[in-house]
Order: sequence, then structure tokens, then C-alpha cells
Amino acid sequence: MKTHSLLNAVLLLVLCTFFWGSSFPIGKDALTEVHALTLVLWRFVIAALCLALYLKIRRSGIPKLQWWQWSWVITVSAVGVGGLNLGLFTGLSYTSSTNGSLIMALSPLTTALIACVVQRSLPSMAQGISVLVSLSGVLLVISNGQLDNLLHMQLNHGDKLVFFGMLAWSFYTYCSQGISRWMPVLPYTFIGMVSGAVVIGAMCLASADVQPWTELWQSSHLVFSEILYVGLFGTVAGYLLWLNGISKLGSANAAVFFNLVPIFAVLTSLAMGQSISSLQWVGMMVVLAGLLLPRLRLPKRAVACSAVD
Repeated sequence: MKTHSLLNAVLLLVLCTFFWGSSFPIGKDALTEVHALTLVLWRFVIAALCLALYLKIRRSGIPKLQWWQWSWVITVSAVGVGGLNLGLFTGLSYTSSTNGSLIMALSPLTTALIACVVQRSLPSMAQGISVLVSLSGVLLVISNGQLDNLLHMQLNHGDKLVFFGMLAWSFYTYCSQGISRWMPVLPYTFIGMVSGAVVIGAMCLASADVQPWTELWQSSHLVFSEILYVGLFGTVAGYLLWLNGISKLGSANAAVFFNLVPIFAVLTSLAMGQSISSLQWVGMMVVLAGLLLPRLRLPKRAVACSAVD
């Protein structure tokens, strides 16, 4: 890959993580007026409509696939996109945006572990240490620094939901690399949004206390704009940039950029006046340290280098 193309892919992935990171506190604020399922449903509806319009303008059609390919695309989209948003935004109703972003920061590690399981290979020592360090940082935050909470599994219900959403996203990230070889990014993203809308829409119909249209209509101007932001930037732009990065850099390399999500989430939280505890700051530093461990390279000895030459 050319240097210019590589740099563009990197910059777009950084922008993607900013959109996603900022969506945590913005979505958390919107949940003060609307139900989590309502927020997720409108997120997908807005995204699907925008992508459908864009596909029509570009006159880009959906590629012809075999039945097994369609089954795989729909399954991955429903589990990955629907599962992520269901776990994430439902979980944010019970936990803080900082906790949610820290748990989601484990995605690069779980994506790598999924690859190891599928490929029947053992993770490297660096990956193993990285998992232990990063997981300890997350457990430090979600247990509120209390060992008894871990021993008796007294964890926040919202943290558990976000964790399962993170696993769904890791599954989606790994599988998307293979799907992108025979399906363009734009149609694949559109199918993901439609699949997510169908899954969440069915859950809204089954929940009598969820009224998506009424809640949106009665929401304040601020919350309405927050829903639009999550739909347009946190969904349409975010997913397109993410899948574009996967197609150019691969799922493992693209997943590394997820490390920036908690940083952007914390910065946005501070800008919105949301408080960040000292324990959350410490946990974030521990998680980031663990995520960066596999990327560290020790300098080689000069003798070894000359021997190779």
C-alpha cells in the first residue's frame, strides 16, 4: 500500500474513533429523555435512510451473492451491529460513559483472541500479558476498586451489558475482513443498518413501555440533535470509516485504533461537564498500557543486526 493511501486510512480511522468516543457521553445524555431501544432504533433508521439515499445518488446496487453469502452477511450484521448497540446503549442506562468506553477498549484484544481460536493458534506472550494488564484495568474500574465485588461477582448490570456488546463487536470486526473481499463497504454497511433496525424494531414492538415515535417527538431540541449526531456521525460516518480501514489495513491493525475511543470519550465527557473519577483515570491508563504492550519493540543488538546482514 502506498504511503499516501496508508496515511489517509490512518487519519480516517482516527476520525472514526472520535465519532465513536464522543457518542458515549452524547448518547448517555440523550438517555435521560428517551429509552435505550428508542435511541438505538432511530440511530439505525437515520443511518439506513442516509445510506439508501447515497446508494441511489451513486447508482450503486447491491451485489449478487449466493444464498450462503447472504445468510452470513445478515447473521454477522444482526449479531455484530444489533448486539453491539443493544448491549452498549442499554448498558449506558446503568453505567457511566467512561466505564462503557473502557470496556469497549478491550475489543482489539478480543478480536485477536477470536482470530487465534478460529485459526487454532496460541496467542503470543505479549498478547497474553496485554490481556491480563488491560483486563485488570477494566476490572479495577467496574468493581469500583473493591475486591469483594469481584469475588462475589457484584458488578454493575450496565457494565455486563456493555461487555457482551463488546464481544459482539469483536465478532463483527473479525468477520468483516473476509466479507469485504466480496462485498463493497457501502452496501455492507447499509445491510448492517437495516439488520440492526429490524432486530431493535422487533424488540421495541415487544416492549410495551417503549414508544420510539412519541419519545422522539416529545424530546427536547438538545436530545433531538444528540440523536441525530449519534445516527449521522456515530453510525453512518463511523461504520463507513471503520469498514474502510478494515479493508485497507486488516481487522487486527484497524482494531488497534479502538484504543483512542476511551480517550475521546473522556475528553468529550469533560467538555460536557460530566465528572471523571480518579479511579476511572487510573483504569484508563492501565487499559491503554496493556493495549500498547504488544506494539512495543525492543531494540535489537548490533551484533544480531550485522549477522542478519
